[in-house]
Amino acid sequence: MTVLEQDRLLDKFTREISEERFYDAHESLEAIWFPRRFEDDNEIKLIKGFINAAVYFELIKKGRRACGKKVWQNYLKYRPLLYKVDSPHLNKYHYIARHVESIKITKHI
Repeated sequence: MTVLEQDRLLDKFTREISEERFYDAHESLEAIWFPRRFEDDNEIKLIKGFINAAVYFELIKKGRRACGKKVWQNYLKYRPLLYKVDSPHLNKYHYIARHVESIKITKHI
């Protein structure tokens, strides 16, 4: 996947999260993560964390709060990788982290 393709998928993820299309957001990042899921790479793990954030919101939307709490903990486990990743997408990753966390706070979920 090219840098530009990944950049577009990250933008798509952000837009879908904002529109509360959490399942679609999850699918957008799966396109990046899935082919590389077996790599021991901090950037891929961070993307997995963002996928977990989208899954969390979808579970909450469906009223599955207990399952959602566990998934949010997975997001939090990967979040510190923001400070270990060297990527042309680093600014977007920081924006995504702030964005998903602000949604969680403003929606009180």
